[in-house]
Amino acid sequence: MLIGHAIFSYFPIIKGWELLVAQFNRIDPEFFWMLAAGFLAQLVDGALGMGYGVISTTILLSTGLNPAAISGSIHTAEMFSSGASGFSHYRFGNVNKKLFRTLLIPGVIGAITGAALLFYLGEKNAGWVRPALSVYTMLLGIRILVNAFRKKTASRKVKNAGWLAGAGGFLDSFGGGGWGPLVTSTLISKGRTPRFVIGTVSLTEFFVTLGSALTFFILLGVSHIETIAGLIIGGVIAAPLAARMAGKLKTRSMMIGVGALVIISSLRALVKFAASFF
Repeated sequence: MLIGHAIFSYFPIIKGWELLVAQFNRIDPEFFWMLAAGFLAQLVDGALGMGYGVISTTILLSTGLNPAAISGSIHTAEMFSSGASGFSHYRFGNVNKKLFRTLLIPGVIGAITGAALLFYLGEKNAGWVRPALSVYTMLLGIRILVNAFRKKTASRKVKNAGWLAGAGGFLDSFGGGGWGPLVTSTLISKGRTPRFVIGTVSLTEFFVTLGSALTFFILLGVSHIETIAGLIIGGVIAAPLAARMAGKLKTRSMMIGVGALVIISSLRALVKFAASFF
């Protein structure tokens, strides 16, 4: 009571509230859109193992930012949100350590290579990577849905998982997305348990995104700090919730969610690519 009395003797409640409102009004409304975008994107990505790039890019494109700024902002923000997501998945026991070690190094190397090539070759060439990836992931999404409605999906050994991680990391940086849709979809389509696939891929994603973000930072620098801050805060808030959802949802429900998300995202990318010719 004494401390409170001393504080409010120098800072009256009304004056303090007015200062708080004034600071709140100075915040760009775009920040709150980015906060919502980061929260929604990480909630989906942390629970289903994919979707952060798709959702974030869709919302950021509506703000009028150029593609280069969007790519840099998303990778920088995703570095923090994927770190919170990976830590949460680890705490909840959703990580397969052997699979993590297999995916880690190739994924990081692929991400760094993709970011460097994007800088030197330009984003125009990266646009041709997305249609091929979209066709592949759409077929995987259909396969996942088919497996979801089978009585039992036999688990098979995933061959060349390191090459898969390298390709996913490369496409994530060079093509603007692909780590979640490619790696998560392929592993689940082989009959792996979605909970551990999503948790392991999410933890690995932090290191993959870190490599990509640092490369973009060195080559391009960082801009649009308010956009990045909104994505980071929203993503960090959603990460524990998404990890808890991944550990509680039923396997069939998760497979249906992943399959539907992959198909919708793939069709959206293909329609967008086709529309560019008309």
